[in-house]
Amino acid sequence: MHIAITGASSGIGAALARVFAQAGWSITLVARRASLLEALAAELAPAPTCVIARDLSDPAACCAWIAEAEAALGPLDALVNNAGVQVLGPTEAVDPEDGERCLRLNLLVPMRMTRHVLPGMLARGQGVIIDIASVAGLAPTPGMYYYNASKAGLAAASESLRGELRGRPVHVLTVYPGIIDETDMGKRGMASYERSALLEAQPRGTAAELARLVLRAVERREDRVIYPRMNALARWFPGPTRWLMDRFTPPMKDPDA
Repeated sequence: MHIAITGASSGIGAALARVFAQAGWSITLVARRASLLEALAAELAPAPTCVIARDLSDPAACCAWIAEAEAALGPLDALVNNAGVQVLGPTEAVDPEDGERCLRLNLLVPMRMTRHVLPGMLARGQGVIIDIASVAGLAPTPGMYYYNASKAGLAAASESLRGELRGRPVHVLTVYPGIIDETDMGKRGMASYERSALLEAQPRGTAAELARLVLRAVERREDRVIYPRMNALARWFPGPTRWLMDRFTPPMKDPDA
């Protein structure tokens, strides 16, 4: 089985590569930083790997790597849409170019790649699309205007595609990570807000445990992973969650202070 993971050089992407390699999958690693990908590929040995250093931020060119991956390791059995960027800050101060790049990489690129691989998966009678959304798609956080929009959009697209494909051979798994402490994105996010009781009470998790849950969900054809599990409350009780987030999210730190 051949899985391609975008944003594979660190954090959640690298953790996913490790657990799928241990489960016997062939792995294509896609990210911008070639040196980190090469080091991860060496760590994954003897699992077959294909390393592709590529910037995926242009939707028009984001699928060019797929032919190279399939030539190396065979048709894709699974695609993980994990590459992404987080934009934090008061909305009036965010550079629109940065915000729109976030929308392209986090939303338009995964949709384009999914559309590219889906016909082949359907024709072969098997496949999995794994979309790494965010709890921000369930509980949008003030100070993440573009990021919230991108992850909510990806989550909606992912959930709807799963319903569209129900009863057909391609499965869609939607993943909602919360705060993952050891990732650069998680650290930057936590450091951008002033300390508060609500912030300190947020459940936290590890990339390794999230990856293990994703592998299990793929094996069991589960619909979604929400992690840490307590964040599932945001899905079942959106009204109270919205009220809490709006009123108790702490102020953002002054970047110039």
